[in-house]
Amino acid sequence: MQRVKELHEEFGVVVLKGNHDDMMVSALINNDESLNAHWLNNGGYQTIESYCGFDFLEEQFDWNTYIKAKEFIRNHFQPHIDFLNDLPLYHETDTHIFVHAGINPFYEDWKKQPDDDFLWIRDIFINNLTGTDKIVVFGHTPCVYLHSSADIWFSPLEDKIGVDGACAYGKQLNCLEINHGEYFLHSVKKGESPPNLARDKTICERYANPIREGDSFEARDYCVNERNFKFRKD
Repeated sequence: MQRVKELHEEFGVVVLKGNHDDMMVSALINNDESLNAHWLNNGGYQTIESYCGFDFLEEQFDWNTYIKAKEFIRNHFQPHIDFLNDLPLYHETDTHIFVHAGINPFYEDWKKQPDDDFLWIRDIFINNLTGTDKIVVFGHTPCVYLHSSADIWFSPLEDKIGVDGACAYGKQLNCLEINHGEYFLHSVKKGESPPNLARDKTICERYANPIREGDSFEARDYCVNERNFKFRKD
């Protein structure tokens, strides 16, 4: 978390709010049992362990221990809480919309959709045209549920790209690089060292064919031209 915060503050890296960030902040700044339970059931225990240390949780984890953990995090990591709380829900460029979960296609102006849609939406977004002429790049829904592969998913509707490699579930960490009309796809599997990200012309040419739903990719680092996805709007 500290490193992400530094990248944002020192280099202007855009960081977006996700549902787990929202659950954490909501639980920490409120005294609401439903918010506490929601967070604890979705990674809250592991987050507390990370912030407070293993020694803090040596004894049985009960409600009193949880309250002490919340107080410890608020007292020692308030800048992290403020940082997460202030994160934007989306980032928009001339050609793409970046968002954690997706956008609701049934809103004429997607920016006016409820905040929960930015953080939690799935099927309604994935299975319908977005209604915008920009490509939506999203996470939240693991790609293994979209095309039986942890690799980056390009929607057959040609309007959205899913990048969640299910890293939290032991699969891989995906990276989609968009550079001068080309998509460069990178991934690192659990236990692997990061690949050499130097882009090789032969690799680019090898993967110059259109990527279609269900395709599998053996290379961990390759690039393709945006035109080959038919995503460019004429």
